[in-house]
Amino acid sequence: MIIKALAIVGLATAAPAVAEPIILDAGSIGESYTITFDGFVDGGPSIDGLSSELTLTLTGIENGVYTFSYSMTNTGADGDGIGSRVSGFAFNTDPDIDSATSTGTYGFTNTSSNYPNGIGTVDVCFSGQRTGSCAGGGSGGVFDGSTGTGTLSLSFGTAPATLTLNDFFVRYQSITGVDGVGSASGRQTSSSSTSGGTSSGTDVPEPGMMLLFALAVLGLALGTRRRRFADVMPARLAYA
Repeated sequence: MIIKALAIVGLATAAPAVAEPIILDAGSIGESYTITFDGFVDGGPSIDGLSSELTLTLTGIENGVYTFSYSMTNTGADGDGIGSRVSGFAFNTDPDIDSATSTGTYGFTNTSSNYPNGIGTVDVCFSGQRTGSCAGGGSGGVFDGSTGTGTLSLSFGTAPATLTLNDFFVRYQSITGVDGVGSASGRQTSSSSTSGGTSSGTDVPEPGMMLLFALAVLGLALGTRRRRFADVMPARLAYA
């Protein structure tokens, strides 16, 4: 019991939180979903001052094409001396995407391309500059406190009855105020419905809550062992 409790503590402190995917169908038209991001380099911890938020609204499904409006806000804390530019965003789809188009701030697309900082291949990315890859570059995107908007379309051979969007990422460039860091990536930390309809995603639980739960289990296990020891010792002394 104690070993199991210790294992739970280890998982609570070491395992990364994973946000739920967004699942869409014809009934989701008009729904908006918000995805929040942190910022990191090469799989490392989150960097304070790097954060952003993407809102996607499903506007239609027709002839194998899912269309959305998007809004990307760079929510980084410019006041603490750290600045950045969100140069693009990316995600995976299920089923696999055939092609994509976009307009507005992030008007350039790539499919099945590598994303920096150890993320690997993503199904589709949207960039503020034409670079031929998902790594970013140029000068497009949004700086701290700014918002970029536009539309995007995801095309499939046959419109799937349901579409799953997951593994959301963003790309930060023009970073200032962080020693030795000029660019970074961001991973999805939460996804939730914001239009008042049925949520297709939930906020990621705070790691602290998981730790408190694990410590409570550990305390219960230790208490149970002490009670068992107290019950057994008088009997052993009686036969000593």
